[in-house]
Amino acid sequence: MRIGVNALYMIPGGVGGTEIYLRSLLRALASIDEDNRYFIFANRETEADLAPAQQNFEFVRQPVAARLRPARIAWEQTGLIAAAMKRRVDVLFNPGFTMPVACPCPSVTVIHDLQHKRHPEFFRWFDLPFWRLLVWAAVRRSRFLIAVSEATRADLLRYYRIPPEKIKVVFHGVEESFFNIGSRLRAPEPYLLAVATLHPHKNLDRLVRVFAEFRRRHPHFRLVIAGLRGFAAATLERQITGLGLIGAVTLTGWISRAELGGLYERAWAYINPSLFEGFGMPLLEALAAGVPAACSAIEPLLSIAGGAALAFDAQSDEAMLAAMERITGDEALRQQLSEAGRRRATDFSWLQTARKTLLVLREAAAVHQNLS
Repeated sequence: MRIGVNALYMIPGGVGGTEIYLRSLLRALASIDEDNRYFIFANRETEADLAPAQQNFEFVRQPVAARLRPARIAWEQTGLIAAAMKRRVDVLFNPGFTMPVACPCPSVTVIHDLQHKRHPEFFRWFDLPFWRLLVWAAVRRSRFLIAVSEATRADLLRYYRIPPEKIKVVFHGVEESFFNIGSRLRAPEPYLLAVATLHPHKNLDRLVRVFAEFRRRHPHFRLVIAGLRGFAAATLERQITGLGLIGAVTLTGWISRAELGGLYERAWAYINPSLFEGFGMPLLEALAAGVPAACSAIEPLLSIAGGAALAFDAQSDEAMLAAMERITGDEALRQQLSEAGRRRATDFSWLQTARKTLLVLREAAAVHQNLS
């Protein structure tokens, strides 16, 4: 096959977990597939190292900047089609929610979540119409949709009248480097780690508020929140100042994978207080690293953890505070969760994600060929 990869959405350090998804998936595809030809259609911001250094992967830069969203959307619907046709692409893989609706070859589009449907209040008013239109078009026009969790599959069936067989569930993986963290003996430092883009649905304002109470009881503990600055960043900064937590709460911004690994390696515990997730990759990373973890009692986090994380009601200050107390102070529980987390994380790998994704791409191309 000649496989196109629509990476026009990808802004290095600017799109959060979907960047980690794409880079990890491409590396895994390169490790299992030397036969099919891949064309990585990327924007001006993205460097050529997005494409694996393998003969059957070709980086194809497009003359558009992703930060100029209207221009990127327009090029995706026009210039990308021409670029794909020029290279006789058999199937177009769209890993970032949207696709060129008039593309003559079949498309497979990844839907990471339907937050714009579940929580439209978290979107800026001028962004919401684009999300609604473009995701709707992708859902309708794609040959297959990849949902990254059963929760996202359920949302697709809830909000769109589409055949269930159109949706293929393919989970994210976890990098081997996180298992290496878990295999090393380490003396943890007294800080709680949260990894998330600073968006409202991540519930970080409640996390900071509850941590302020926790710190009154445990003044040697800190809170580190690692992730891309999002819509809630300024609010969080004001809250940290107002609660007198400067120096006690750190917002790292976007950091390298090596720096993130170092944070997991030294963390006393990991906490994910999110109100909504499409998958929850950082929770899986914490499990693989053997960091005692606590998370919201929501799907898909509960399914990902499989009982290897302490679950709590993310809308209750009292429940979150109780989880913090247990995850930091109950040594028997901490040991149990550390061991269970590493076992649970072995059920996920990027190689498995790549194999299943490749099967969906093959099926899409075969169905198109049979129909034409």
